Amino acid sequence: MKLTLEQVKLFLDEHAKQPVSDIVTLSGGQWSQAFGFGEAGKDYVIRFGQHEEDYLKDQLASKFMSDKLPIPKVLHVGKSFDGYFAISERAFGTMLDDLDKPAMKRVIPSLFRTLDGIRETHISNGGGYGAWDTKGSGKYQSWREFLLDVVNDRPDSRTHGWKAGLKNSPIGDGPFNEAYSLLTKLSSGLPEVRSLIHNDLVNFNVIVNEDRITAVFDWANALYGDFLYDLAMFTLWGAIHKPIMGVDWEAEAIAHYKAIGLEVPQFKRRLQCCMVHLGLDAQAYYGYKQDWEWLEPMAKRTLEIANSI
Repeated sequence: MKLTLEQVKLFLDEHAKQPVSDIVTLSGGQWSQAFGFGEAGKDYVIRFGQHEEDYLKDQLASKFMSDKLPIPKVLHVGKSFDGYFAISERAFGTMLDDLDKPAMKRVIPSLFRTLDGIRETHISNGGGYGAWDTKGSGKYQSWREFLLDVVNDRPDSRTHGWKAGLKNSPIGDGPFNEAYSLLTKLSSGLPEVRSLIHNDLVNFNVIVNEDRITAVFDWANALYGDFLYDLAMFTLWGAIHKPIMGVDWEAEAIAHYKAIGLEVPQFKRRLQCCMVHLGLDAQAYYGYKQDWEWLEPMAKRTLEIANSI
């Protein structure tokens, strides 16, 4: 259901405690529509979607906010129209994905500080690895179990049917299967690192203001596992996604870890496994969406990485 500004205004007029103003359409994600509005001199965002768990995860994640990790607070989650809504504080600035190359390079120190904030977040209250639920518990017993589960087309997944789509695509499922076979070998013996992972930092979920990260939101895809997974998002997509091209993200990470005195055992292979998994997961999504324009370059990129060491 595509909502109009008038529908959103009527909804807010009914639910807000005080009159609302300045309702505007914002760029939403794959699963939500987003709108900005003002109430009592403060600015907020309201999102509408079908998946309550996304908003509840955002609400839980807002408790992870720190000096290094700015997360807008989720104030309310409830039912709306034929689905759910969430109201959160609004941050202003430029989306990370909209920065030009000079601005992207200037924001690198703040970005790595934010990645440190995600990595350093205390998550001992919830167990497990991989995707976590609205109570903060991961669904897998190990990081490797999560990585290797990417091959399964589960009936309860939002992208169920991706295997058939991939098999019937112009390139077929051969590249996926080949890269997955390599992942099973590469992931053997990896350290079971367990940190918070955002898992969607290059998809219009980060706001920048004056060369600083000022908001990280949309934690629907968040995971527990190897913190290099968030870095892998940049090293994987940096070769084919224009907004983050032109930066040697791996070299920047190595220099940053050296500067802060962080030892990262098996850095190369851990990062490689994260990138291959991300590439496979992206191919599954493109199989579901039948997006053949992006499928082919991602399949090629994933195989290159899987064979790179």
